[in-house]
Amino acid sequence: MSSQDKKKQPANPSALNVRKGVDGGHDGLPGHSTGSGGDNGDGPRRRLLSAREYIDGVLSGDRVLLARAITLIESNASAHQEVAQEVLTALLPRRCESIRVGITGVPGAGKSTFIEALGKGLTSRGHQVAVTAVDPSSSLTGGSILGDKTRMEKLAADPNAFIRPSPTGGTLGGVARKTRETIMLFEAAGFDVILVETVGVGQSEIQVRSMVDFFLLVLLAGAGDELQGIKKGVVEIADAILVNKADGKGLAAARSARSEFERVLHYLRPATEGWVTGAFNCSSATGEGVMEMWAVVEKFAELTRGSGVHDRRRSTQEQAWVRALVREGLEDLFQSHPGVSEQMAILEQQVARGELPATSAARKLLDMFRNG
Repeated sequence: MSSQDKKKQPANPSALNVRKGVDGGHDGLPGHSTGSGGDNGDGPRRRLLSAREYIDGVLSGDRVLLARAITLIESNASAHQEVAQEVLTALLPRRCESIRVGITGVPGAGKSTFIEALGKGLTSRGHQVAVTAVDPSSSLTGGSILGDKTRMEKLAADPNAFIRPSPTGGTLGGVARKTRETIMLFEAAGFDVILVETVGVGQSEIQVRSMVDFFLLVLLAGAGDELQGIKKGVVEIADAILVNKADGKGLAAARSARSEFERVLHYLRPATEGWVTGAFNCSSATGEGVMEMWAVVEKFAELTRGSGVHDRRRSTQEQAWVRALVREGLEDLFQSHPGVSEQMAILEQQVARGELPATSAARKLLDMFRNG
């Protein structure tokens, strides 16, 4: 980490900052409330900051302003998006060099426990660690369900770490729409290690692969994970497999599972050019093997940066980001089209009743959109 980056220490001593809850649909920003929460005099109203205030706050490492900047870019309100784009454009060249690690795995594999143990180990070595924990969205409020700050209490209170739970908003695979922008803000704030935790395991985890450098798959022994991981193809995009909870009575099973994965990996094409994907054991509860796993990540970073793979991957990811934003923008335009929004429910009902083929319904909607 450069001396300039080391100066970007977060201003507040703790990542915990609890505010009064708001009604569903509120995005936490002034001027865009769909409910009464936060605007009814029960609490202090916050003014919408200027782009310069957001920019200076993020660059200074102010946790409160960093959190508010993330809320700004997550907002879908047009009034906020203009400011958000100004902030992102200004911060783009101010990002520090970081290692981005995606962490996924089946529920119960101990991802959050591992991240907390790893994060504490990294901050003790002088790293600035940011975690974006992508939660599933509540169907009632649209907010995060799992509450990763409460599951990583020690790391959340660490002055050199920052945790940002983000609701998925229903995005396939549990990847929040604004995760890439959040990573950019983290890097501009001086965090040199970015950990992206995702929900579950599935084909859609390829979205995480498209925004990180190193992709880690966390599994359990004896839970059918061997077949589950191979069937879903997640093993093929992983740079390492970590069999967690290798302690006590589970130690022998964890070691056996690691050996099984090593044999499987021997027949698979590595996810990263020039890198040999391996399987490892750790116990997040005891800490054994946790920092050894980080040593693997560091070796990976050194190898890929030296070979040019890192720069090529980052460039490809930026290009994919543009295409993803275009697709997202087109979908938003499609959904907001008056004719489409009026006819979609009607056509969907006809399809459900067997009166109209799905292809015909889709074609009708697309024709409405094309014809303005």
